[in-house]
Amino acid sequence: MDRRTFLATSLAGVAASSRAALAGQARTGEGTTAAGRHAFKLKYAPHFGMFRHHAGDDPIDQIKFMADRGFTALEDNGMMGRPKDLQEKIRGAMDGAGMTMGVFVAYADFGNRTFVHDDKTVRSMLVSRMREAVDVARRLDAKWCTVVPALYDPRLEWDYQTANVIDHLKACAEVCEPAGLVMVLEPLNPWRDHPGMFLTKIAQAYQICRAVASPSCKILDDLYHQQITEGNLIPNIDLAWSEIAYFQVGDNPGRKEPTTGEINYRNVFRHIHAKGFAGIIGMEHGLSRGGKEGEQAVIDAYVACDDFVSDRPTS
Repeated sequence: MDRRTFLATSLAGVAASSRAALAGQARTGEGTTAAGRHAFKLKYAPHFGMFRHHAGDDPIDQIKFMADRGFTALEDNGMMGRPKDLQEKIRGAMDGAGMTMGVFVAYADFGNRTFVHDDKTVRSMLVSRMREAVDVARRLDAKWCTVVPALYDPRLEWDYQTANVIDHLKACAEVCEPAGLVMVLEPLNPWRDHPGMFLTKIAQAYQICRAVASPSCKILDDLYHQQITEGNLIPNIDLAWSEIAYFQVGDNPGRKEPTTGEINYRNVFRHIHAKGFAGIIGMEHGLSRGGKEGEQAVIDAYVACDDFVSDRPTS
């Protein structure tokens, strides 16, 4: 999917040096080696293609490589469009590797005003789409699917649009609840990547999830988007915690791996871990460098950012 656009800067050399220093420090920690399996504290989820120079183009081989490097989850935005037999093979490979399936995109429209209108045809389409998502989730043993409530309408009062979004989501949640599938609503930044979208902020998503009042409607907190839209990442995590079910990451500027931008992901990961988060953190970003070197830099970045002293209470 091309919904993400992945900035070389004059500080690239400094960033690379800092990243190398962090990674070198992390590799001396417990359970870490440059090329071996790392015992990550959190479930970071790469996506297909992220390690293709190491693992090749076959998705099953890529899963094996991810698992060999210590990653315990996978996400794939385009999973609904993959053939059923391939979905089943992916499920088998993940089960064999002890990996968990992360999000796939159930609905995302970047060109129409669907969710914001009270339209029975749209409601029927959305419910049908969620039934398809439930089938895919069962095939993959997946728990989460991404929903993006499309564009806002500048000619309709905002509160009416919000009410319509809530009603559509309630209907979708009725499909998802019996199957245990959780729609995760993703606020997107309006300044860099996605102008005109209805859902942009964590507080807004929190309000909607509270109104839908379903265990099948929660928040996907993409920290790349929220750093651009509003910042204040950790306080917003705390304020919206009861409704956050999933995280995605990417550094800013550039939407590359952690340690390449301004976000202190080591502190963010430590905070999430301390709160007892047991879900998935999707690695929805590009690579700052090409080839095997760039892929290893991604691994090293996560080793470095995962090298925090745990504040999680012990039982």
